[in-house]
This record gives sequence, structure tokens and C-alpha cells, in this order.
Amino acid sequence: MPPSTAPLQGVGVLVTRPAQQADALCELIRQQGGTAIRFPVLAIGPPSDPQALVQLIDRLDAFDWAIFISVNAVNRGLKRILEKRDWPTSLRIAVIGKRSAEEVQRFGLAPDLFPQHEFNSEALLALPELQEVSGLRIAIFRGSGGRELLADTLRKRGARVEYAEAYRRVRPNSDSAELLKRWRQGVVNIVLVNSAESLRNLVQMLGKAGAPLLSGTQLLVVSERMLVLAEELGFQYPPIVADNATDKAVVDALLAWRRAQADPL
Repeated sequence: MPPSTAPLQGVGVLVTRPAQQADALCELIRQQGGTAIRFPVLAIGPPSDPQALVQLIDRLDAFDWAIFISVNAVNRGLKRILEKRDWPTSLRIAVIGKRSAEEVQRFGLAPDLFPQHEFNSEALLALPELQEVSGLRIAIFRGSGGRELLADTLRKRGARVEYAEAYRRVRPNSDSAELLKRWRQGVVNIVLVNSAESLRNLVQMLGKAGAPLLSGTQLLVVSERMLVLAEELGFQYPPIVADNATDKAVVDALLAWRRAQADPL
């Protein structure tokens, strides 16, 4: 795309995704003429209790559903499972998002269930296949901590639910001095964050010196749940909400924001 017609020409996008999950998005931003500025605010580490994960993997044949709540859960969980054993033929797979479904396919498996529009726990729980689950055994692969809505709701519907901690999220120990220097020079125009945890980490990593810069910059999020937190943190502009966390949805939101800037009416 020629620079003169590139819609994101001159736009610096702060990409805060984990380092190993940012390549495709950064390339799409570049193709649209923008500058992707990488500053990971989450790192993915091994689970705090690897043996507990191994023990659950040994018992996978006893489960009816395996639910993976994120791309990281798929990547870390399936990698560990398939290193140790074959996937049980009777065990159905559910995921929350399109990116997670694509990651499952990368391992040579096919997800049996995932929402087609909104990609969150509420959308998964609304699907007909998860309404009548009394007596079913369900393993939820996730990182350490996180929302309890999915497990709590399935238990209320009569399912027997166990967590499988496949990874642990940690805040990187990164120096933000160079980023803040570029930010003050006007290089950062919009900030992309994927979760409330990511936003909190970003605030802490930038410190007091970066707080005014962050609150005065446009924020792009992938869930309306983050709007309350952004308001609490004092952002000057209402955050833009992408339709979902896929690379395409994020870039579409960036392009729509850019068009609105060019033609505010």
C-alpha cells in the first residue's frame, strides 16, 4: 500500500500483548501504514503447580468437555497434553474466541463449540450445548486466577468442574524510560490493551512519570467490561471498543477511529 494512501500513516500504536502473540497484529498495522510500538505488559510462564496439571491430563478420559478460555490456555494446555498422550476421542473441545479456535486447529484438532459473535464466557454459556450439563465432567484450562463466572455457572447447572492451570501470567520487569521518551515526542497516538490485568500492569510499569501520558492518550480495548476501569483510571477520552480480540477486529477499530478523526462529522 503506497504511503500516501495508507490509512494509518503517521499513527503510532502501542501494542501491549505478550511478545509471542503480537507479530501478526504488528504486521497488519504496518501494512496499513501505521507504526506498531511493542511494549508487552504480560509474560506467560509455567503454571505454579505443574504436577497438578500433569495429574489432570492423566485423567482426561474421565471428562466430557475441555474448555480453553484463551489462546494461551490452548497453546500451553494442548502442547503439554499432546506431549504426554493422545487426545481422548470422546472429549469435546470448547473455546471462547475465534483466535482460540484457530489455535486448536493448529494442533491438528477441531473445536466442537465456540461462540460465533461475542467472544466471552457469557456468550459461551448462552450456547445450547452448555445448558443441560447436569452430571457432566468439565475441565477448564486457564491461567492462574481469572473470572469465576464460567465455572460457577456450570456448577449451578449441575456440572462437575475442575480447573487446569496451564500457565501463569506475570508482569514483565521492563524499563519504560525509552518508551516514555518516545511518547513525549508524540510517537504514541493510541494504546491497545486486551484485558483489565494488562491495563493495570501498564499503569504500574509506566509509573507516576507515565500516568499523564497514558491518561491523555486514546485507549483501544477489546471488551466493554474494561470501560469502568478506564473511567476509574481517569482516561480523558472514552475508550474505543473493538468487536472482539481478533487481529482483524482490532485493525478494523483502528481504521474506524482514524476515519472518524479525518471526518469528525
